[in-house]
Amino acid sequence: MECLLLRPDITKENRWRCLLKPGGKTAKAKVFGIKGEYQAQVIESLPSGEYLIEFELFTDPDPGALAQRLGSLPLPPYVRRPVGKEDEERYQTVYAKKEKCTAVAAPTAGLHFTPAILNQLKSDGHEIHDLTLSVGLGTFRPIETENVEDHPMHSEEYFLPPHTKSVLRNPTGNKLAIGTTCVRAMEHYLANDDTDLKSPTRAEAQLFIRPPYSFLGVDHLLTNFHLPGSTLLCLVAAFLSPGKPDGLPLLKEIYAEAIAKDYRFFSYGDAMLIV
Repeated sequence: MECLLLRPDITKENRWRCLLKPGGKTAKAKVFGIKGEYQAQVIESLPSGEYLIEFELFTDPDPGALAQRLGSLPLPPYVRRPVGKEDEERYQTVYAKKEKCTAVAAPTAGLHFTPAILNQLKSDGHEIHDLTLSVGLGTFRPIETENVEDHPMHSEEYFLPPHTKSVLRNPTGNKLAIGTTCVRAMEHYLANDDTDLKSPTRAEAQLFIRPPYSFLGVDHLLTNFHLPGSTLLCLVAAFLSPGKPDGLPLLKEIYAEAIAKDYRFFSYGDAMLIV
């Protein structure tokens, strides 16, 4: 069976929200584990399809450390092959920091950068500002409602240090967001009345960006080509025609060209720059 750690539950230590595979059989069994390593109890099956799991650990300080030592890298569900050694390096941005973060996926627009590219950008006078993203499970969830407006949008935690907040609040300068999740975090922060620029901000962005949407602080976007029927396509459509009700014609034109020229899609695929 497979247990994917999503995020810790605040109600109790060593209690996590997880995905189980197979879910029903594992939940019915109630308990699973590895002798001498850990024992896990299924506390609750949640409406979201997630499970509340409580861990008893015999060697590691927390479930995250256990997963790091015994587990394997979770690739997106459409990557239908075993995890390889190269994934440990490639499915991670070169600027990622080892902070406490519960992202279930890499922010894939950032995979296009190398140290050499970042150094060149700095040499050319571009400033680079950090934020921490906990990419959520909802990134992979398609829109299943008949009307886009009825789709229940997932939330994703983000962390902004003071210097990044100051840049976002500064109306001057063009700002390039690396990825749709970054856009959501930036726009969520700017939409809220948080003007304390001396303290960091940790918040959850539950923001569904779709046409028509007027962007508050993102001028340009680097993004991969996304799954059909996803909320990420809605965001890109809105960015192609800011403030207008329909960015779909241009979006379809761009994707038609990508298909015709055999661009690679999704996590390990190509990117487009919208200026």
